[in-house]
Amino acid sequence: MKRIRNWPLITIIITLVIAVTATVTPHSVGAAQSTAALSKVSSHVIPNLVKQVNPAVVMIIGQDPLLLEEVEDPRDALGFGSGFVIASDGWIVTNAHVVKGLKDAKVIFQDGKKYDVVKSLVDVETDIALVKINAKNLRTLKLASNRAKVELGETVVAFGVPLQVKLRNSVSAGIVSGLDRNIDEPYRYLQTDAAINPGNSGGPLVNLRGEVIGVNTLKAFGEDVDTLGFAVPVDTVRWVVAEMLQHSKVRRASIGIMLEESWAASYGLPTKEGLTITEVKAANAKKAGLSKGDKMLAVNGQPVQTIVDVNEALKGVLPGKTIKVKVKQRVNGKVVERKVTLGKK
Repeated sequence: MKRIRNWPLITIIITLVIAVTATVTPHSVGAAQSTAALSKVSSHVIPNLVKQVNPAVVMIIGQDPLLLEEVEDPRDALGFGSGFVIASDGWIVTNAHVVKGLKDAKVIFQDGKKYDVVKSLVDVETDIALVKINAKNLRTLKLASNRAKVELGETVVAFGVPLQVKLRNSVSAGIVSGLDRNIDEPYRYLQTDAAINPGNSGGPLVNLRGEVIGVNTLKAFGEDVDTLGFAVPVDTVRWVVAEMLQHSKVRRASIGIMLEESWAASYGLPTKEGLTITEVKAANAKKAGLSKGDKMLAVNGQPVQTIVDVNEALKGVLPGKTIKVKVKQRVNGKVVERKVTLGKK
């Protein structure tokens, strides 16, 4: 199970890191900056961290219907990924692509204890899911307070099940390689050079305080690509988890317009051009004075140049709320601020 994207200027493959049975192959040495960062970490810090975190890291396994067509023995149609406990009564965070469609899903802990998944809540847009098992007094992991405290270059540790079931509760270390990455997904990601592989999906990316700063979700691979992984950042995880626990889904709002990125923004080049409104669909957007051809420059005071910027600005804003939108009008070139009441997405 994978998605393939053609990135601008260089073609690489981004794959969802959910595993099927695979052969383990050697990996190249990590980036020099990561090695240097790790050399400064006291020798006991990461081992102690692993002892603290691993009991709350799980493998999620089940039958993958897509693989049934490729194998002779149904028992070999295994799909699996990773997850971690966030509530002592059995709520576990993972990726949506790990559990969506998975049959007879089970959760297996480091000590071998096994539980049936009794409930799954999935949000495809963020690729975050929650699964529930009937258990009590479980060891839990703490979500970091917010993404703002995540530092570029800080040491991080990734946990999960790379490549094979036999390798569950594996650990890899690296650094935060990039913040607020736009990789043609609906929301922003963290970038890391900590090794993540198929099967690591849904596992936690943890700082040296033992806090989860992201959920490992994507990796890039190719002949000239090395240790390029991505995680859903903690602020997105917090938002989705809170929404699903309370409402069993993520509530989203819409301005009611269609937008097009500038050429520069689509390639990730610096620009202040804003987004072009290509269609005004909602009555409230028309009432607010938004018109086809206007340039959207900011949402609730946050500058926007990409669709991801708009999604991030609306994250956590509910339908029915009124927001401020700054636009440059097509007809006269004036920059004005409009108030728009949001609809449901």
